[in-house]
Amino acid sequence: MAAGRRISGQAYVYGSAAQAAVPERTAAQERQRKAVRLERQTQQYQRMQRRVRRNQEKALQMDLPYVLMLTVAAAFALYICVSYLQVQSSITGRIHNIEVLEQQLEKLKSENDALQTRINTDIDLDHIYQVATEELGMLYANKDQVILYDKTESEYVRQYEDIPKRQQ
Repeated sequence: MAAGRRISGQAYVYGSAAQAAVPERTAAQERQRKAVRLERQTQQYQRMQRRVRRNQEKALQMDLPYVLMLTVAAAFALYICVSYLQVQSSITGRIHNIEVLEQQLEKLKSENDALQTRINTDIDLDHIYQVATEELGMLYANKDQVILYDKTESEYVRQYEDIPKRQQ
């Protein structure tokens, strides 16, 4: 094994593992090396730029099927938008119509209620009783004049049908 120690930035290796000394590069060699590396990087960048430009040109080329498909898609999207606006307009119109009808219904209900109240207040039951008893000679029926009967054959009574006689 080789043991080594460092003295003032240089490494000393003892034994057979010592490597051949590499001569230090001069400043001119270092500048040349950097220039070569920079030139390689520039060439790689230019190649990459050419590839990118070719890909962009390919992407920008539009052939006939692509244009037709794009036109059909745009027309379909336009049709959907116009249809949506028509449906939205129709719904808005119907909602407005419903509001108008509801207002009319509310007005008719209030008029009907007012008329019903007026009719109820115009009926004078005392006057009706007075006319019936005094002018027409009507009287309340006695208990022996009221005939009660059960009819279970149907749920309604025919006006001209005979009334069954009361059994006692």
